[in-house]
Amino acid sequence: MSQLEIRSVSHWFGGLQALKDVTFDTHDEILGLIGPNGAGKTTLFNVISGFIVPTSGEVRFNGKAIHRLRADQTVRLGLARTFQIVKPFASLTVEENVLVGLGMPYYPTSAALYQRYRTRSNLDQVEQILAKVHLTDYRSAQAAKLPIGLLRRLEIARALATHPKLLLLDEPAAGLVAQEAEELAALVRDLYAQGLHIILIEHNMRFAMNLCHRIVVLAQGEIIAQGNPTEIQNNEKVINAYLGQE
Repeated sequence: MSQLEIRSVSHWFGGLQALKDVTFDTHDEILGLIGPNGAGKTTLFNVISGFIVPTSGEVRFNGKAIHRLRADQTVRLGLARTFQIVKPFASLTVEENVLVGLGMPYYPTSAALYQRYRTRSNLDQVEQILAKVHLTDYRSAQAAKLPIGLLRRLEIARALATHPKLLLLDEPAAGLVAQEAEELAALVRDLYAQGLHIILIEHNMRFAMNLCHRIVVLAQGEIIAQGNPTEIQNNEKVINAYLGQE
């Protein structure tokens, strides 16, 4: 069974169609989702993760329809995401930001108001997650003071705290210098090797082509190509879309 199934998903914002009959499956892989600005990539992530309901079509995760679930409900099923614009809890430390993710089982119930999070068990989990993303030395740092490269890792750490089976990464390499991007790619490979399935949106083509097993290309809201990186790099429709000829 495919882990994530996208079936004929379309979405309109008023008179603008952002997605047009998008259909694909994911399997045991790192899947890249690329396309020019305005192609509908983040809109698709928002549909998958429960931030918006598609105008038509269906999204299934491990056989369960999720396209009408709220974002907190999709997280409970094992689907987590990061965002293109990082938004940590700026006044909290790195450790506290990850603790917030561990509170997921209590959201959005009233238990979140009185549940104790700073338990030994939770702190041990945070320590393991910070080690996994190489942020152990920054556990006490205030999130607002971190550079963008570390903030990207913190976004991933907070998502990992929800214990996902599928992780959606929205432009994880945005704003990173080459060395930081290479280190982040190594982290993504490590997470995949540990059993996490990953879909990422990316504008950094070198990052995506060297990392992803398979790539789906969107242009003007619809899929124009999908295949392995070599096939995508040589696809005339993809080349034309990026050169503005589509």
